[in-house]
Amino acid sequence: MVDSPGRITLWGIEVFMAAADERSISAAAKRLGASPSAVSQQLTNLESAVGATLLQRNARPVRLTPAGEIMKRHAQVILNEATQARAELAMSDLSMLTRFRLGMIEDFEADVTPRLLTHMATEMRGCQFLLETGASHYLFDLLDQRALDVIVGADLGTPGDWAEVHPVLREGFVVVTPKGAIDPQKDVLRQLKRMALVLYTQRHYMGRLVSAHLTRQSMTLRHRFEIDSYHAIMALVGQGAGWTILPPLALMRARRFADQIDVMELPFEPLSRTISLTARKDILGEMPASVAGTLRPILQERIVDPAIARYPFLEKTLTVL
Repeated sequence: MVDSPGRITLWGIEVFMAAADERSISAAAKRLGASPSAVSQQLTNLESAVGATLLQRNARPVRLTPAGEIMKRHAQVILNEATQARAELAMSDLSMLTRFRLGMIEDFEADVTPRLLTHMATEMRGCQFLLETGASHYLFDLLDQRALDVIVGADLGTPGDWAEVHPVLREGFVVVTPKGAIDPQKDVLRQLKRMALVLYTQRHYMGRLVSAHLTRQSMTLRHRFEIDSYHAIMALVGQGAGWTILPPLALMRARRFADQIDVMELPFEPLSRTISLTARKDILGEMPASVAGTLRPILQERIVDPAIARYPFLEKTLTVL
């Protein structure tokens, strides 16, 4: 069925909100998985239906008109109600949910995400799953923009009153060194200071977290590399280019380098991070808590147990919450 130009549709409202958030027709199209021409047509149809121009589309960036500002307030209420209705229907009968938009940190893409999606697909037959993987800050931005329903990522601080948070995993950071480069019976920190530090990029939250922790320890360490890839960091360390500080999830994701490295506790104040499932509050009912409950035993089986089996000292700092 073709949408009538005189009819307000839920899809038209979603398109309008995407364009209003992104301030770009092409960016809105990419976010929605549609073509720019389809987005423009939906906006035209919506403006015809409400009898007002909502966006100044010839401006760069695209700007809301006064009518558009009013429409945006009401549109968000409509989308929230629609999302809540879908969630309530799904909780009464999971087979009725037709779309679920999930964001997962890249740390989970090989071991955890496939198991979680397989389990959810069994419970939610007929549901389309849209998966976005990336860094935690990127996923939080998409959740804030309402482009995702639920995300699983590292806590970035207090998210605000708009979010509900379900912690699922806590992990303590570790030192990773070239195989045999450090004698654990001697002063580990003194030995590390003689080597170059391979840093995780400070463009991401985790890199800034590590750098801030080192600053708190009054430590200024020589580094030549700042990289955003676990695999590249572990490869450099394995080849003797330096040492690094990473969370256990990085070890499990780049485990093919395990025979080239040694792993040990931080020789100074501990550092940890929490991985949580986050959703917009009062929108999805009990579903976020349910998904978190499904995720925890998968994390225990696929991440925690194998990591502790290989590095027993992690038992003190790596735990499902």
